[in-house]
Amino acid sequence: MSIDYQRMYDYRLSGVDQVLRQAVWAEIAVYLHARTGRPARVLDAGAGRCEFINTVPATERWAVDVLGCDRYRDRGVRAVPGGIADAALPRGYFDGVYVSNVLEHLASQDAVGAALARLTSSMAAGGRIAVMGPNFRYCARWYFDCADHTLALTHVAVAEHLYAAGFTVTEVVAKFLPYSFRGRLPASPALTRAYLRHPLLWRLLGKQFLVLGVKSA
Repeated sequence: MSIDYQRMYDYRLSGVDQVLRQAVWAEIAVYLHARTGRPARVLDAGAGRCEFINTVPATERWAVDVLGCDRYRDRGVRAVPGGIADAALPRGYFDGVYVSNVLEHLASQDAVGAALARLTSSMAAGGRIAVMGPNFRYCARWYFDCADHTLALTHVAVAEHLYAAGFTVTEVVAKFLPYSFRGRLPASPALTRAYLRHPLLWRLLGKQFLVLGVKSA
């Protein structure tokens, strides 16, 4: 019998204000959309509660998640069931792909490589990818408190994975966002907006990496 991930995530997020969480992610979505060149056809690979894809200002919005997205997704988001390595995605189509807090859940480094290779095939040449996740180098103390974290990943490892999967790595930010919504500072759209504008704060509070890449021609 496998883990009931839906119950696990409901328990993990039981103390989080989902409306406020969505508002905070709206700020992050706008920022990352601009940071990746404002792509028109965006895929959120591992969308979870769809906080990013619901608010990213793209013309087309697609979401993939193993648990399905119907519970939280906006009506304008096209949902594709399955995992990022096996979902039925069009080839050579997306010009923007976003992967947040997903790769550390996979079973092996080979699984990470297979998932990123699958995403590469779904992207148009010149398409941009943004990968975020907890950076084991800076949050090792809490990293495996999450029962679904199986791989210890850092910004260095993810950059290597992206390059191996056919991307040109354009930027590696070792410290980007704080580790979780249960940090010292209150979750606030205004504070998030200010935080994103001041990279010096990232060095103090950041525990998640951001790695950016472009699909090679």
